[in-house]
Amino acid sequence: MLDDAAPSDLTVHPVGGPPLPLGERLLLPGRGTTFVRRVQGPPDAPTLLLLHGWMASGGLNWFRVFDPLGEHFNVIAVDMRGHGRGIRNGRRFRLADCADDAAATLDELGAGPVIAVGYSLGGPVAQLLWRRHPEKVEGLVLCSTAHRLMPGVREQWIFTTMMAVAAGSTRLGQIATKVPVRRVQRLLPVATEQRPSSIRAWARAEMRRHSSRMVMEAGIAMSNYRAKWIDTIDVPTSVLITTKDRAIPALAQAQMALAIPSAAIHTVLDGHLICAKPAFAAPLLRACLDVANRVRP
Repeated sequence: MLDDAAPSDLTVHPVGGPPLPLGERLLLPGRGTTFVRRVQGPPDAPTLLLLHGWMASGGLNWFRVFDPLGEHFNVIAVDMRGHGRGIRNGRRFRLADCADDAAATLDELGAGPVIAVGYSLGGPVAQLLWRRHPEKVEGLVLCSTAHRLMPGVREQWIFTTMMAVAAGSTRLGQIATKVPVRRVQRLLPVATEQRPSSIRAWARAEMRRHSSRMVMEAGIAMSNYRAKWIDTIDVPTSVLITTKDRAIPALAQAQMALAIPSAAIHTVLDGHLICAKPAFAAPLLRACLDVANRVRP
């Protein structure tokens, strides 16, 4: 059930930030309260479920594409657990729980089946949503992601740092003695009383909503993810490869695309943070329309 009013196509303008679809808190029985943004598309349009990347939120990952996608699709963007205004609890972060949260969200909204669009961390969640709840997924769009995540050197250091911080008395805890604590603290923005004055400041304010513990655990889950069953995906799929990506190498993205039967490959000459650029909208829209045209010829 919704905590607030019924859905609306109105937009809000965070101070210093971009226009965004009106957000709503959504209670998922037995799971917790999450946060969704929705865009009403044309009559009988397919529905996209947008699943954001690591250290992002529904607004932060997708703010460049809400309007162009909304011209063709109904759009639902969620904040995943531990990120933004997503679910908070004491359980360890699991990608499978995120997939189940997404399924519960669709149930509460009476939506679906959907085309699940996963970016980076959202890619494994989209894959797991198809695997665990196949009746809710009619297509997949996988962006800047892989089925076996192989981070670059810088990102690998971040993952290792996060694992060390999150570890207790395990062997990984020994790494913590070698990791500068101040570097770990700088991974997330610090709180400030100043109101956002730019998109960058708005983005930092959005990131301050994260649960640092759950974000760290999400890094562990992401780095350990392996989908050996990726070749069993049986719904129309598009893979958007960011060819200059230093976080999820283009080779890993391409290997995933080649493993998925009949997956269409789209490429964009940019890196992992293309989602923050205006140039993101056109290739993402092409990938989504490609899947939609195969789902509903």
